[in-house]
Amino acid sequence: MRIAHKIMALTTATLLSLGVCLDAFATNSEALSHSKSAVANVEDALNEGVGFSCEPSRLSHIKLDMAAYLASLGIAPGLVIAKTDLSKGLLTFTLNTPKGDFDTLQLKMRPEYAINDSIVLIPNGHGERGKLQKILTVSKKEILLALLQHGRLTEFSGSDCNLNALKEQVNVRQNIVAWSEHLNWTWPDGGAAEWNPQYWHRGTPLVHVKLHAAFGDAFNHQNQYAIGCYTAAKIVMVQGVLDYYRRIKKNQLQLKLIEDRLVVDKDPLVDVEPGIMWSFEKDYDSKNLTQLGKLLTIQQNIAPKNFVPGDWAYILNTDPISSQKTGYEGSNTIYLGRNKFVDYYNDNNHAYTYHEKLDEVYQWRNGVFSRNRDVAKIKPLSSDDFERLGKSPSENGLMQSIRVFPMSMVKLGFK
Repeated sequence: MRIAHKIMALTTATLLSLGVCLDAFATNSEALSHSKSAVANVEDALNEGVGFSCEPSRLSHIKLDMAAYLASLGIAPGLVIAKTDLSKGLLTFTLNTPKGDFDTLQLKMRPEYAINDSIVLIPNGHGERGKLQKILTVSKKEILLALLQHGRLTEFSGSDCNLNALKEQVNVRQNIVAWSEHLNWTWPDGGAAEWNPQYWHRGTPLVHVKLHAAFGDAFNHQNQYAIGCYTAAKIVMVQGVLDYYRRIKKNQLQLKLIEDRLVVDKDPLVDVEPGIMWSFEKDYDSKNLTQLGKLLTIQQNIAPKNFVPGDWAYILNTDPISSQKTGYEGSNTIYLGRNKFVDYYNDNNHAYTYHEKLDEVYQWRNGVFSRNRDVAKIKPLSSDDFERLGKSPSENGLMQSIRVFPMSMVKLGFK
C-alpha cells in the first residue's frame, strides 16, 4: 500500500489529526529530535524500513510485539522510530538514522548498535550422521537492523501482517548466510559443470534421492562439485530455505509445500528466482516477466550500499569484451552481513568485502582472471571509482539495483 499524495511541512498536531503518528520507542531528547525532523516527509518515511499493512485494530498489537522483539535482540528503543498512518492501515519501523543513510555495509562498525556475530549449529560438513558443527555467522540483530535501514521497504500485508512473518524472514536469512560461510566448490572456468553422480545427473537430483539429501551433499562433499556462480547462488538459497523448515523449524507441512514447488517441473534448480531478475539481459525474453520464482521474490530500485544479509545480488560486467567470456558475464553474489560477500570457491579466505567484490568484477576487463597469476594487470581503483561502480549500470556502475530473497510461506501458498 502506498500514500498517494505528499504531506510536506506539517506540524505534529496536524499529522495526528490525519491519523499519522511518528514516535520513537523511547522518550529521550535525541529520539524526539529525530522524530520531529522526520515529520517533513511522511510519504517517504512510510515507504522505508519494515512495514505492516492491515486493519488498524491489528497494528497496536504488532507495535507491542515489535517492541518486545527489539528488546530480545538488544536493540535500544531510541534506535528505531515507529510511524503510523491509521487512515491507510500502515505501521512502519525505520532506523533512527538520517533519511539519506542507506548504507547497511557498516552497521557492525557503528558502536551504537553493539553488533556481535552469532554461533549457530549446522550439520557437519563431512557428512557425519547426526553431527553438528559450530558456525560463526551474522546475528539476527544485524539482519533486522539492515531491514530497518532507509533505502527499501520490506512490507508484511494480509495474512503476513504479524511479527511472526518478520521473525521468520530474519531466521531464514540467517540460515542462508550460515550455509554460505565455508564454501569450497570448484570453479569450472568455462568448462562443464561437475556433480556427485551418487546424487545428481547434470544438475537434477536422481529420482530415488531425497531432495534435502541431494542439496546437503553439495555441502558435505564440496570437492565433487564444479559449478558456476549462478548455480552456486541457487544451491545456497534452496539449501538455506529447505534446511530451515526441515531441521530448525521442523514443520513438515511447510517443508512439503517447498519441496513440491521445487520439483513441480522435476528440476528443482530451474526458476528458483523470478524471471524478471534477468530482464536487463540483451537477449531477454519478455515472456518471462510474469514468471514467479519457486522460492524467491525480488525487490527493485534498491538504494546503493543497501544489502540485507541473505540477499542475492548481481554485479554486471559492463565490459563488452571480457563479458563474452563464459562465466564472466557478471557475478551472482550473496550478502553475508558484516561487509562480507560470499566466496563460493575460497579464492579470498571465504569472503569478499564490498570493495573487493566490485574490484574483482571490474578487473576482468583488464584480463585479471586470477588474482595471483594476473596480478601485474590489476589497475588500482580510487574511492571515487568504488562509489561510481556501486551504482547501477544505467548510472555507469556495475551493481544491479535488485535484491532477491526468500518469499514468506503465505506468498508460497501456505494457508
